[in-house]
Amino acid sequence: MLAGTFITRAAGFVYPFLAWHLSDRGLAGTWLTVVLALFGAGWLAGQVVGGASADRFGRRATLTGSMLLAAVVFPVLAQAHTLPALAAAAFVSGIVYDAARPVVSAVIADTVEDEPTRARIAGWRYFAVNIGVAITGALGGTLAESVGLPVLFWCNGLVCAGFGVVAWLVMPAETLQTRTARHGYRSVLADPRLVLLWLASLCGFIPMSALYAVLPQMMAQDHLPAAAYGWAQVTAAIAVLVLSPLFNPWLARRAQSKHPMVGPLGASCLILGLGMGSAGLVSTPAGYAAAVVASVPGEIIATVAAADIVNRIAPAHARGRYAGIWGTSLAASVLAAPLLAGWALEAGGHHLVGLTLAGCGLIGAGLCLPLTALARRHAAALRCAS
Repeated sequence: MLAGTFITRAAGFVYPFLAWHLSDRGLAGTWLTVVLALFGAGWLAGQVVGGASADRFGRRATLTGSMLLAAVVFPVLAQAHTLPALAAAAFVSGIVYDAARPVVSAVIADTVEDEPTRARIAGWRYFAVNIGVAITGALGGTLAESVGLPVLFWCNGLVCAGFGVVAWLVMPAETLQTRTARHGYRSVLADPRLVLLWLASLCGFIPMSALYAVLPQMMAQDHLPAAAYGWAQVTAAIAVLVLSPLFNPWLARRAQSKHPMVGPLGASCLILGLGMGSAGLVSTPAGYAAAVVASVPGEIIATVAAADIVNRIAPAHARGRYAGIWGTSLAASVLAAPLLAGWALEAGGHHLVGLTLAGCGLIGAGLCLPLTALARRHAAALRCAS
């Protein structure tokens, strides 16, 4: 799972360079942000469908099917030229781009019992994703002008196909008796802890998604090349490489607590909002890179803390759906970030973008207060019942 996560992110050119690809196809302004938002809408739908499918049909079938679909639709997106074709291909590409996330989350919860080990795995999973992102940024920024973005999108599809085939060959058909799970999303969404976690994660992830949805537009307005954006991603990944080994042991120790990691999640929202919000004050490649690096500790903490909370509140028969619902918070941030950026850029420029991202982080931190109270009340009720 970790190897597949790494390799699909290392060749994951579709989303980070989608804005540049759409610009090359002649889209700009409102239509460009609309197509980016459609990709985010597909991402959201993919998390919901993927989580339910992982519980109902099994982890292996869901992972393999989504990766093979990616192998078909990414080349379609690469070759599309008209607005309807680009919009449709972007939506379907969004569905499958991160479809592995709820499956991998469910597999980790299935096979690992203790919370500290789960936290360490979540930390290294985030590490693998970001090393992959560094490779994506370096290769994409270097090769985009020489071979063209369509070639990179084709490579993304081929790598997904390979991961899907390998997953089918090596994964067991089921990791749980998932075919007995017939409950829908109604009972899952009735859990107020999951709803609050989703809202807080959304507010924290909007600044995180700004790296892909907002930063390219801001850097383009400052007349910076695509290579500068690619190297901003590389700089962020280097920060992850340096900081993850420092944060992961602390996060694993924090996971030994009887309470879920809601406090660290609130702190991560603040770091993400203020870190990425500082991009509204800069205009040089170094300044943008510094803003991205400042947000990296928030990304590391948020990923592990939210996974810890999901693992603790999800019942065994609904792990895929809980992971899928939580995964839609990231997908929703991919949808919301370009829309917020488009509004802020037109209404107040870069400074308003910065204030908007910082405000999202503050709201996310505030939502963690009632989440803490609910989580502790539920834990106390379980202790009394036992």
